[in-house]
Amino acid sequence: MTRHLFVLLLAAAAPASAQLLPALPPRIGALPGQVLGAVDRVADAAPRTLAAARIDRIAALVRSSGGRVVRDDRGDAAVAGEVVLTDPTDAALAALTRDGFRLIEREEVEGLGVGYARLAVPAGLRLDRALARARRQAPSIAADVIHFESGRLAASIAMPSSPPAAAGPMVGMIDGGVADAGVRQQGFAGGAPRPSDHGSAIAWLIGRGAPGARVVAADVYGSDPAGGGAVAIARAIGWLVRSGVGTVSISLVGPPNPLLARVVAAAQARGMTIVAAVGNDGPAAPPAYPASYPGVVAVTGVDARGRVLIEAGRASHLDYAAPDTGFAAPDARGRMRPVRGTSFAAPLIAARLAAVGRARVDAEAAAGRGYGRGLVCGACVPGR
Repeated sequence: MTRHLFVLLLAAAAPASAQLLPALPPRIGALPGQVLGAVDRVADAAPRTLAAARIDRIAALVRSSGGRVVRDDRGDAAVAGEVVLTDPTDAALAALTRDGFRLIEREEVEGLGVGYARLAVPAGLRLDRALARARRQAPSIAADVIHFESGRLAASIAMPSSPPAAAGPMVGMIDGGVADAGVRQQGFAGGAPRPSDHGSAIAWLIGRGAPGARVVAADVYGSDPAGGGAVAIARAIGWLVRSGVGTVSISLVGPPNPLLARVVAAAQARGMTIVAAVGNDGPAAPPAYPASYPGVVAVTGVDARGRVLIEAGRASHLDYAAPDTGFAAPDARGRMRPVRGTSFAAPLIAARLAAVGRARVDAEAAAGRGYGRGLVCGACVPGR
């Protein structure tokens, strides 16, 4: 059993949010049977460890949000004290109002014709119980669920800069803000647009997949502890459609949501290609959204040796794989930092699709187990 296999399997013992490989064990001179037994135990524990890391991540967000984020009836993170009804009718809103809910806003996602209403839950009622009550009047009502970034940046390292490229395709992204002043941005959360490490790395990677790409960024996080909600993402998709963006990268993961499902379908009907990461909660985790919505291009990530990451999540389908570790990308201060996570694979696929189209990407894709249609952009990033 090789040193590399130990590193790969023991990564499962670290929280998925950390995205860092642990140190090797001090003693690896064990007998072959002992080594294989230890590896089997670590591999067997990986799904449980990653599932626990997902629960811990939600709990940490709830604790740090100052009351802005709670768990919904499925245990997912959601905006506190609010529920969302897709395509609300006057009758449904009247019934909910009589039941103690208060209308916050009734809007339409501009450009897509999808309506929604945000309602405050009755005073003193927990969100999970409020959802149960509201569904008696409106079965499709849901929480404004929070979506998480699906990758992390490690400590900074020195890397040479690349020369500017000629103008390329327009590519949208829904993430945090971007530090690059040349990127057109719009905010959909309090304090947005605000440069973020994750968003800045995603924008840079779009440029690696399609040199000279014109990046259009929707910041759904800003400085809001409850940023990344389904309503914010839905509004961001509508803005990108109105801005004429044909391909969008989303490196965020969350649970299914009725409003977001409707908006994704409406955007696709208008010709938009949506590319999304499958997340880092492991193959035993629930399917990741928006990657699992029909027609969304779902992307997993591979390491420098072409192996799908042990912590890579899953979707209801898989389209492509791309590199997501073994290289560095810039943070919001321009420092090059090693990255890990399926977040960093999705923008490469989105960029290639925008630059050359689906048929050419399929022709470029290298076949491999767990790659979907194939591995794309294997040489797009330095160090690979």
